[in-house]
Amino acid sequence: MTIKEFLLRLKLERGIGYQKSLAILTKLLSLSEVTLADLEKLPEEIKNLAIKAYSNPKHPQTISLLTKQCQIISFFDNEYPDKLRQIFKPPLLLFAKGDISLLKRPITTIVGARQATNYTQQALDLWMPRLSQDFVIASGLAKGADRLAHEAALRHHGKTIAVVGNGLNHFYPEENRNLQFEIIKNGLLISEYLPDTPPRPFRFPERNRILAGLSDNVIVTEAKSKSGSLITANYALYENRNIFALPGSVFSPLSQGPNELIKAGACPLLDLETFYDNIH
Repeated sequence: MTIKEFLLRLKLERGIGYQKSLAILTKLLSLSEVTLADLEKLPEEIKNLAIKAYSNPKHPQTISLLTKQCQIISFFDNEYPDKLRQIFKPPLLLFAKGDISLLKRPITTIVGARQATNYTQQALDLWMPRLSQDFVIASGLAKGADRLAHEAALRHHGKTIAVVGNGLNHFYPEENRNLQFEIIKNGLLISEYLPDTPPRPFRFPERNRILAGLSDNVIVTEAKSKSGSLITANYALYENRNIFALPGSVFSPLSQGPNELIKAGACPLLDLETFYDNIH
């Protein structure tokens, strides 16, 4: 079978998580096709798991159903974004609905607080007419700044990518259901999770590494001192992406995160000229 189908079988097999899948695939990197004979050569600690996934009679029907629900991109496919291949712990599979060609275009990720104020809205209204023409705008389809970023990009006839921390068959938060459909129609919705995977708190930090990894640039609008937006920024910093932060009042809790990023070396986003002067 193809390496892509084998990856899907590993994903579907109970008891095989990311690390075990990676250990198995590392031994098979030179192969485009996988056979039982190839799996017999694996180290004992992973051989039986690999053979079980390969031989499970339930997987073909499930894979057939998956391919009807969404597009599936494996780490080994040409459609897989090059920048994402380079990150620590790259997703081995991406499940997608929409225009997957957007993954190959320059991407700017915009994140911020779920309690984002009008300050974020005003900044996006100012930036987006130009930014959405030069970059695909990515965010996490959460409440607040994420939603505002997606909506602003679509409003200005730009393209947007939503990376979600659940399967594509879920809507989280529920209030973003219509926006999710609009993104599928005019952008791209992606996840590393099987389509029926429900949202759970630990999945959102995992999602943030993909948001950072896809991007050329990351912009943080408003965020508290400890927030998921700063997790995304830290991932982006580790992956040598351009980090920008919207400076704000020292008296605003939602400006503490961006101000701390600026103190740590992020570029203060004073205007779009600042942004374009500092991207590389």
